[in-house]
Amino acid sequence: MTSVPPAAPLTEEHVHDLVVRFYALARADDRLGPLFEAAIADWDGHIQIVQDFWSHHLLGSMRYQGSPFPIHLGLKVDDDHFDRWLAAFRTAAAETLPANAAEIAMGRAEHMTKSFRMGLVPWTPPASK
Repeated sequence: MTSVPPAAPLTEEHVHDLVVRFYALARADDRLGPLFEAAIADWDGHIQIVQDFWSHHLLGSMRYQGSPFPIHLGLKVDDDHFDRWLAAFRTAAAETLPANAAEIAMGRAEHMTKSFRMGLVPWTPPASK
């Protein structure tokens, strides 16, 4: 009988690495990079807030309080921004988190992306035929 190895424990270091890797990828992206550079003046502070957010959602740390949505209301984003954000996050999660934690993080990221997209991207009705 073969036993399944236990899932690797997720740590704060993993969460830190996730956030740092994500922003390295996002800032290098030709569409996301300029958006983030225009919106974020204090990168160290922003990284800490986002790390707190993911620590709260992945580790239950309760370090993040509030809602991230209102802060994003002024951004001029489209569907492509969300697709690229999700792709960068998927890569960062796969590279920095244990597999079980990456799957959980991606579920949360996909849910958040869907919610933010509905609230931030204007809906265009399909063209009539």
